[in-house]
Amino acid sequence: MRFVLDTDVVVAAMRSPSGASAAILVAARSGRATLLATVALFIEYEAICQRAEHREAAGLDRFETKLFLDGLAYLVQEVEAHLLWRGRLRDANDDMILDAAVNGKADAIVTFNRRDYGDVPAEFGIGLLLPREALRRIVL
Repeated sequence: MRFVLDTDVVVAAMRSPSGASAAILVAARSGRATLLATVALFIEYEAICQRAEHREAAGLDRFETKLFLDGLAYLVQEVEAHLLWRGRLRDANDDMILDAAVNGKADAIVTFNRRDYGDVPAEFGIGLLLPREALRRIVL
């Protein structure tokens, strides 16, 4: 399956290595899932993960956070955003996720905030999954 991870899922993976979000990264590492992101989206991942509140909650220092992000960069398949789908969602940062999903032909966006996306991803044939739901689809 091809997934775009919302930033909240990436942060959850960093903060909780035993949770479903982190298990999605493990599945990607073993080739059972493909993670997609544009350069702009990955820059957002970096900016948010490097915030002190998230580093401290994860028990990581700056160097360890950089290692986490380097590992994530290795797992992610870069998507070129030929068409931008801006203004479809309430949050411009969510528009970046939609851009990556549409341009990368994702099966689903994985997020804790499905309500923020409404029915817009479905218009493109893209599902919205919680991390545990995505993990079930990978395992099956």
